[in-house]
Amino acid sequence: MQVFKIYPQGFAANSYFLTQDEKTAVVIDPAQPRIADEAKRRGLTVTHVLLTHGHFDHIGGCAALQAEGAKVGCLAKEAPLALGKNNMADYFGGHVPPFSVDFTFGDGDILSLDGMQFLVIATPGHTAGGACFCIGDHLFTGDTLFAGDIGRSDLPTGSGAQLTESVRKLYALQGDFTVCPGHGEDTTLEYERHNNGWVRC
Repeated sequence: MQVFKIYPQGFAANSYFLTQDEKTAVVIDPAQPRIADEAKRRGLTVTHVLLTHGHFDHIGGCAALQAEGAKVGCLAKEAPLALGKNNMADYFGGHVPPFSVDFTFGDGDILSLDGMQFLVIATPGHTAGGACFCIGDHLFTGDTLFAGDIGRSDLPTGSGAQLTESVRKLYALQGDFTVCPGHGEDTTLEYERHNNGWVRC
């Protein structure tokens, strides 16, 4: 499996391409419409989109990828936020082209996509329907866990207590993982267990 990290332009999140065969790909959090062009540039056909949560800076490229045939999925509880005004686009002056949620999933589900197996981990706190995805030795954490930090919990549907519990849920995973966050640089789960500025083991 190969992972390609796409840094945002302006105020948006990191986006990730995951491919097993260098022909088809799954995208986690397509932050901007240009992600569709990036897929073409890399010769990848995006079959599925997985959303860690529904804030505008993580979903701006969904419509462009959906127009090319990709199916968009999120935790069932998160769909109303992703598709509604609470995606924070209006608050931050952003824009999300309209899209639909094609499929939903739940905590502990295993998603078999393009020859890859994604473990869904429900991580409420930043939003009520936040999720992380574990595949191989990579952990995609959206705005739940960052390098040295955790997500904010003061936006609609957020909860500080739930966020702390969710971070500890990630720490309880067996072994070490490369943490691929929604913003900033990668880190490792083992490092964050002992050095995170907000939640430690």
